[in-house]
Amino acid sequence: MNASAPQATLRRFAGYLGVAVAATMPALVLRLAGWRPNPLLDAALFGTAILAAGFMLSWGAEAAEKRVSQGLIVAAIALVTVLPEYAVDFYYAYAAGQDPSSNYVHYAAANMTGANRLLVGLAWPLMVIIHWFRTRQGRIDLAPVNAAEITFLLIGTAWSFTILLRDAIGWIDSVVLVGIFAAYVWRVSYLPKAEEDEEDEPGPAAALGRLSPARQWAAMAGLTVVAATVILASAEPFAEAMVDSGRLIGIDEFLLIQWLAPLASEAPAVTIAVLFVLSGRAANGLATMISDKINQWTLLVGMLPLAMSLGAGSLSALPLDDRQHEEFFLTAAQSLFGIALLLRLRLGMWGARALAGLFTVQVGLTLNFLGDEARTIASLTWLSWGYLALAGALLVFNARSLGHLFKVGLFAKHPAVHPGASISPVSGSPAT
Repeated sequence: MNASAPQATLRRFAGYLGVAVAATMPALVLRLAGWRPNPLLDAALFGTAILAAGFMLSWGAEAAEKRVSQGLIVAAIALVTVLPEYAVDFYYAYAAGQDPSSNYVHYAAANMTGANRLLVGLAWPLMVIIHWFRTRQGRIDLAPVNAAEITFLLIGTAWSFTILLRDAIGWIDSVVLVGIFAAYVWRVSYLPKAEEDEEDEPGPAAALGRLSPARQWAAMAGLTVVAATVILASAEPFAEAMVDSGRLIGIDEFLLIQWLAPLASEAPAVTIAVLFVLSGRAANGLATMISDKINQWTLLVGMLPLAMSLGAGSLSALPLDDRQHEEFFLTAAQSLFGIALLLRLRLGMWGARALAGLFTVQVGLTLNFLGDEARTIASLTWLSWGYLALAGALLVFNARSLGHLFKVGLFAKHPAVHPGASISPVSGSPAT
């Protein structure tokens, strides 16, 4: 390798970092000055700051994963990488606790369901589509160790349907969902890592691997502290600006919070996953998106009652009205369908098209019936049952794979056999 290559890589990283830091400065100035010039400008500036901070978090977390195997640290990294989404949703839940009769209750649920559905409906298919354009291969094969991720996502999804019986996310859900996440972290921390993990991380994170271990840890800690500070400082004004912007331009603020806010907070993690695919590590990219789904469908959902209780000053549950009941039902049904497509530890082009197509349908129905709450709720209900019917058919068809998936995902010390198959392991990524 050319001796100047490491220096060039570090210079490129310094350039990326400089752009990211510069993107956060206008928001920090506004925050410190307490000045809010215009809701649309506020949303753009604070959203850009959250986006830039999210990239910094992703660079540090991706570099750290090569050196981390301890369960507690793995949990911290998992939390850090989705901090942008957590910060915005926690603010809405906290504000809902302060005034339970306000629209913030709806905003908290909308932001959570939107983020989860974007991951499965857009990010998962995106990995397959980019992989196909790059290699003309119509599917992504995961590694046997990824059975743990799919298994725990299935467990969390199964529990999510019980929330619909209570029409509220309460403390029992917090205990169970956080427990599922903790069990998942404990499980994957003991699983072997695939050989691909020894390669350089894609994109700017690769530069950190050129540093000495001490400097790597210092850089990762610095990125995390700076990014977390920016996100925490920007979450409240960004969340409020989204609400005010919707009112100002006459667009339903519920839809802005459900779809636009998660796009900003999810973009860094999705970008890292795309870089994995473009660098020839498609399984790593898809596994990253599955991991993010586990974080948000267990830890994020489970901690919303905590944020609401802090705002209320007493133990509180996040209620789901008729609209939010159906939004949550649709999110759970989509999650189950996505899992059913992964039972054989692969996601093919037809599955990707189905996920993306159904996601497009749900967005289209919502926009078509905008302002007609009854028809919107009815359309969400029918679409949810459609997801469940498709998921049920796949679960029955792949019953053998489902049983083997649980065995490998929960108990195998050295997963080596693809669920439902008797051949050598498929190549792929570790469960990180």
